[in-house]
Amino acid sequence: MMRRVLIVGTGLIGGSVGLALRAAGFEGEIAGTGPTEETLTIARNRGAIDSWHTTSAADSTAAGCDAIVLAGPVLSILDWMQRLAPVLGEHQLVTDVGSTKVQIAALAAKLYNQPGRARFLPGHPMAGKEAGGAALAEAGLFRNAMWLFTPSAAAQPSALEAEWRAWVAKFGARTMDLDAARHDELCAWVSHLPQMLSTALAALLEESFGGDAKSRAEIAAIGGRALGEMTRLGASPYSMWRDIALSNTEPIAQTLNALEQRLAHVRENLRTPQLKEEFRLANQFRKRRDG
Repeated sequence: MMRRVLIVGTGLIGGSVGLALRAAGFEGEIAGTGPTEETLTIARNRGAIDSWHTTSAADSTAAGCDAIVLAGPVLSILDWMQRLAPVLGEHQLVTDVGSTKVQIAALAAKLYNQPGRARFLPGHPMAGKEAGGAALAEAGLFRNAMWLFTPSAAAQPSALEAEWRAWVAKFGARTMDLDAARHDELCAWVSHLPQMLSTALAALLEESFGGDAKSRAEIAAIGGRALGEMTRLGASPYSMWRDIALSNTEPIAQTLNALEQRLAHVRENLRTPQLKEEFRLANQFRKRRDG
């Protein structure tokens, strides 16, 4: 039974995990650790964690916890997996919220889910905001969101894993299990490609019009809902996406290449009936998605 949880990284997602646990009725202790005292203090003041510990003391803190949630960027998660594996035992569960899963699942198979070792359940809540930080964390962030898991087929589920899945359900999230490679492929299409498209569009607009005050004013006056929706993700900071690009490079590159070809197809058919077919396919996708 989970009585003590350690959240490694108490920003937007980690802080929201702590708040969601509390809102769902978790009565045990929630500890936190992370790179900055400021973020940890904000998380504690907001009730996301009960106590915080420096990263230098995190090993001993983790050793006394039933569950450890790794809530930093992907490369940080990989580092913490290696750091904590030697100090944890088979009575403990480690899970994560990383946005890519192939590298994490591979390292989990190597360091965890073996006799005498802690269990590891790779996870990824499809939830977030354009900006991060503990100040923006909220208990309802995961409500109606999909929380993906990529468990190893060879790993036997543990009681703590089942309990963690139950807590995620209490957060109001829906869950789905996927193969790690399939996860990264699908997320490249539905999450990473939209981010890169929005970033590129916003950067292009800034480069084309940002240097002139008159042009900026005109764009601000004319640009309506469509521009706002298409560039909303462009507000996301590089720090949130660097590790995703580094750890899922090939799938993202494949989707960008496919989009480049599609845009060329649209450009070449601006004055042909093929443009109508493009709109028909787009309308059909939206109807299927919303239906």
